[in-house]
Amino acid sequence: DDLGCGHGGPRLVIDLLLVLAFVAYAIVTGFQSRKDASLGPEQYFLAGRSMKGWKAGLSMSATQYAADTPLVVTGMIATAGVFALWRFWVYSFAFLLLGFLLAPAWRRAGIITDAELCETRYAPPPAEPLRYIKAVYFGTVLNCVILAMVLLAATRITEPFLPWYQWLPAGSLDWLAAGLEAIGSPVTTQVTSPDVWLLSASNLLSIVVIVSFTALYSTTGGLKSVIETDVIQVLIALVATGVYAWIVVSHVGGLSQIPVRLEELYGQARMESLLSFSPTEGAGAAGAILGLLGIQWLAQANSDGTGYLAQRAMSCHSDREAKLAGVIFTYVQSVVRTLLWLPIIVGLMILYPLDGGVVTGEAGVAVREATFIQGINEHLPPGALGIMMVGMLAALASTVDTHLNWGASYWTNDLYGRLYCKRIRKTEPDPKRQVWVARGSNLVVLAIALVIMLRLQSVQSAWRTSLLFGAGIGVPLLLRWVWHRQNAYGELYSIAASIVLAPVLLFGLSDENMAGWGIDADGADAIRLMLMALLSTVACVVGSLTTRPVPEAILLRFYEKVRPPGFWGPVAKRCDDDPLAVRRELYRGLAATFAAGFSVFCLIVGLGTWLLHAPGPSFMPRMLWIGLNVLAGLVLVVAWWRLAQLDRAPEAAPAVDPSAAE
Repeated sequence: DDLGCGHGGPRLVIDLLLVLAFVAYAIVTGFQSRKDASLGPEQYFLAGRSMKGWKAGLSMSATQYAADTPLVVTGMIATAGVFALWRFWVYSFAFLLLGFLLAPAWRRAGIITDAELCETRYAPPPAEPLRYIKAVYFGTVLNCVILAMVLLAATRITEPFLPWYQWLPAGSLDWLAAGLEAIGSPVTTQVTSPDVWLLSASNLLSIVVIVSFTALYSTTGGLKSVIETDVIQVLIALVATGVYAWIVVSHVGGLSQIPVRLEELYGQARMESLLSFSPTEGAGAAGAILGLLGIQWLAQANSDGTGYLAQRAMSCHSDREAKLAGVIFTYVQSVVRTLLWLPIIVGLMILYPLDGGVVTGEAGVAVREATFIQGINEHLPPGALGIMMVGMLAALASTVDTHLNWGASYWTNDLYGRLYCKRIRKTEPDPKRQVWVARGSNLVVLAIALVIMLRLQSVQSAWRTSLLFGAGIGVPLLLRWVWHRQNAYGELYSIAASIVLAPVLLFGLSDENMAGWGIDADGADAIRLMLMALLSTVACVVGSLTTRPVPEAILLRFYEKVRPPGFWGPVAKRCDDDPLAVRRELYRGLAATFAAGFSVFCLIVGLGTWLLHAPGPSFMPRMLWIGLNVLAGLVLVVAWWRLAQLDRAPEAAPAVDPSAAE
């Protein structure tokens, strides 16, 4: 078996040619965008603000289509059924809030990074250090740890398909295996194997090869090449997933056989629990879970799109396109992707039955997650296997290219351009030199991520602390857009409160301690999140109200340029705007957000129930339940479309020639 994936010999050529064609396309696209990207940081990091909304939206989807995500989803469904995916779906509210309310504001701000917004929105002296804090935290700490986790998780996908230790001459990887053993960093899921270090060396080589080709096109062509390749990558990933779904369902015996086969294997109660879109474990558990879902989308470090989502919005050539990006992203991310994954993952529970019908412990979850790759390995014929390999590679590449470009934007714009050039050297940065700094920064970010990947086990507790910290700054990030009284001190107070509270909540209200009080892990998560969000928001409001407000001149300049919605009464009056109209814009945006959010949820539940032949609720015939959900989902599309069209949409700076739009 030359490839370790069930298909060797001449038939393998088809699969390898598909992979090589994808690699060639990505690299060529990067070099085609090189000339434009070399003009300056705005071209390099924002594609000259020329992108169309559908491309930006698909690029957002590609980034979150990380190669390991379907494995995680496989484990979640096996553990807690389809209902567990509400933890993902609830983020639709945050994505839609970005689309309907904040994407146009991000674009009109005329900035390159979200950290730069600090000096646009707030007053000195605290605005400048706040900008640097965010540049370091988002651009290096958060970005590199996420990238390291993605790369480590990707080894679960590369390991079966890229066995370099079989392909290369014997002993070729011994030096790398010895190095990994010396630092004690296994990069494999088979940590108990006698060949653990050889497997680790093979996996590390796979990751280096993949990130090298990704870095080649992303560092060369900037965001334009990233988005252009992302569009193809997400389409390939969706098509590949669709092919996989069709083959799995065929092996199961068709969609109608899913509940029948599940009931034969696990019994009726377990079948209904697995396929249910609502909680089935009692009102107490449901209350805790719904409490967590209600706040999870808000209590996160990207609540207002901060990061690569805002970057995509700022790359659009008009406010309408920026809105469109957020909406397309949400529907592809939450509806299309989910409906492709569900039959695969539920079908795999039939093809690879659970021992005893339940998943226990982390080892059990890992075994279930591995069935996603096992299914590809054992059931896809040549050609289909190649498409799926390209799809998984595309999913990984689209995540890596985004994190490289996004991380480099902070290093280049905020740390080099603002801190080093303007603050330390007192000179204006040269645009073309900034592009070279950006290309170098891509490589530095990648190197840091690879180092973290080799030490990831030792930073798991720090990562949990970082996630809880993100929950603390979520609401303040939104408040700066909708409340004129918030200032830089308010954000700094919330950051300080989050730093203090994160370890206290993690260790003082640990899962073990909460279990002693009869609260399960989901309930403990919900309580920690709610306490962190509440206390840090209080700190933000107190900090803003007890310190000097932002000078009127800065607020007027920000308002006239950005036209943010919400509570801007005194500032709106000075700009001859009706404060009530500005507030109504916020309400319309929120109404559109929730209408679209419930549209997404209704379509998922209706189409998902139909697709899986899942039982309906006891109080309504199944087909009526499906029809009402789908109908409600479509009617709500009309509702949010009309609400979105009512928004004020001034095409304020930055403006570009529409004919230049890509």
